[in-house]
Amino acid sequence: MTARLAEIGEVLLLESGPKNHGWDFRIHMPAALSEVLTTTTYNYGFYTEPESHLNQRRLYCPRGRVLGGSSSINGMIFVRGHAEDFNRWESRYGCNGWGYRDVLPFFKRSEDRSGGDPRYRGSGGPLRVQSSDISGELNQAWLAAGESLGYMKTTDFNGASQEGFGPFDASIWSGRRQSAAVAYLGTQSPANVTIKTGITVKDLIFEGDRCTGVRWQEGRRGRPQIASARRETIVCSGAIGSPQLLLRSGIGPEAELKRLGVPIVQVNDHVGEHLQDHLEIYVQAGIEKPLSIYPATRGIGKIMTGINWYLRKKGVGATNHFHSGAFLRSGFDEGYPDLQFHFLPIAMNYDGSEQVNHHGMQAHVGPMKPTSRGRVRLLSTDPFADPSIQFNYLSTEQDWAVMRAGLNLAETILEQAPFKQLGAWLLQKHQSDEARDQWVRERSESAYHPCGTCRMGAPDEAVVGLSGEVHGLRALRVVDASIMPEITNGNLNAVVIMMAEKIADGMKQIAARS
Repeated sequence: MTARLAEIGEVLLLESGPKNHGWDFRIHMPAALSEVLTTTTYNYGFYTEPESHLNQRRLYCPRGRVLGGSSSINGMIFVRGHAEDFNRWESRYGCNGWGYRDVLPFFKRSEDRSGGDPRYRGSGGPLRVQSSDISGELNQAWLAAGESLGYMKTTDFNGASQEGFGPFDASIWSGRRQSAAVAYLGTQSPANVTIKTGITVKDLIFEGDRCTGVRWQEGRRGRPQIASARRETIVCSGAIGSPQLLLRSGIGPEAELKRLGVPIVQVNDHVGEHLQDHLEIYVQAGIEKPLSIYPATRGIGKIMTGINWYLRKKGVGATNHFHSGAFLRSGFDEGYPDLQFHFLPIAMNYDGSEQVNHHGMQAHVGPMKPTSRGRVRLLSTDPFADPSIQFNYLSTEQDWAVMRAGLNLAETILEQAPFKQLGAWLLQKHQSDEARDQWVRERSESAYHPCGTCRMGAPDEAVVGLSGEVHGLRALRVVDASIMPEITNGNLNAVVIMMAEKIADGMKQIAARS
C-alpha cells in the first residue's frame, strides 16, 4: 500500500515494531519460521480467551509487529484462494467489483512468478514467488497417495484449478523470505516515504466526521505527538489491531464505547465482530526410511543447516518445507473444496516446542469455510494492553462435521500404499468420531489466519465500504485482512496484498482525476 501510494504523493508509515533487520537470520531464513513465531521481538504474541469448544484452552495468536506485518513472520505459503471465494464476496455480501474477474488482474500485478498459465499468473510484479520443489520421495508419496484414492492433481493451486493434490507456491526467492516489506519497500524506501518504527498509535484524530491524522508516541514513556494527514489516514493494523484502534478512537458498538468511557465518534455495531480463522489439526506418522528433515533440526545438523543458509542461501534452511498439499471437498461443501491440507516432511508443531524424536511427517488439515464467528474487544483503552480475542472455534455443528471429515481423510491419506512402502505408521489412530472430537479439542491449533473484524459491505452490515472507506466518516480507510467479508480458501497473505493493490489503484485513479 505504501509503495503504491508513494507514486502519487508523500506517505508517512508508522510501524509499532522494529525494522525488518537484515542481520537477524530468523526473519529472513525460511526454515526459521518457528523461531520468529515464538519471539516477541517481531510478534505481539497474543492469546485467545478460553475457547469453550476446545477444552477451555487459550490458543496462541501471533501477529506481526515489524515492518511488513505478519508477512514477516508467516509460513510463506502463497495461496490466492478459490475463484468462488471472491464470487461469494460479491453475491452473498454485496461486494460488487470484488468478484474473481475483478480481483484477478491485481493478483497478477502483485507477483513475479516464472512459469504457469499467463491467463492467471503474473510476472514483473514486486512480490517474487516460486513454485516449491516436489521431487523428493515424501512429496511424491503424498501426490501418489492422493492419486491412489482417486483424487485429481493440479499443477498450480493459483491457476486454472485449485482442487486436488499439488505443489504450493511460496513467497521465497533465492533462499530468503519475501515479505511485503522486502517486496514493496526493499532495502531503501522511495524518497517520498517516511518510515517511523517503534511507534504506538494511541488513537485517530477527528474534526467533525473527517479524520485528520493520528496521535502517537514512541515507547511507553514517549511524549504524545500528532501526525496530520493532508489527504487520508489508512489503518493497516490487521484483523486484531485495526478494530482495537477504531474502538480506542470512538468508532464501534455504542455499549462498548460507553463501557470503556470513550467519546463516541461513530456508532458501528460491526467493529470487532465477525472474527474468523482457520483451525487445523495435525496427523502425524513415523517413517522407517530416513527421508525426513529430522536430522537437520538437531545438534550438528541444525548448525550445518544454518551455516549453509548463511553462506549460500541454500539447503534445508532455504525453504519453508510446505512443498505440497491439497484442496479437497468434505462432502459438506457448497460445490468446491472446503478442506486444505499441508504436507510437512517432519513431525513437529509450528513453534518447534514439540517434536517427534525420529523420522516422521505430518499432514495439517482444517475447514476452509468455518461458520463459527468470534470477536475482538478492548479490555482497556491503554494502547499497550492486549485485547480480548474470542474466535468461538467449532461453535457450529457444520464446522465439526467438516473437521471430522478432514481428520478422517488425513489419516486415510497417510495410510495409503505409497507411504506404507516407506515404512510409515500413524502415531495417532482414532477409531471413532468421539475419539477424533476429543483429539481436536485437545490438539487443534490456529492456522494464524484471522480476518473479518472490520468487514467490507453495505453501511448497515459492515464497517467499511468497497474501497476500504469507513462508513460514516471521511478521509479514513482500513486496508488489511480485517475487511474481508468472508475468509478465503488457504493462507491469507496473497489475498491481503491483492486487496491493497486494488484499493491503492482506485485511490490513484481518483487522484489522477482531481
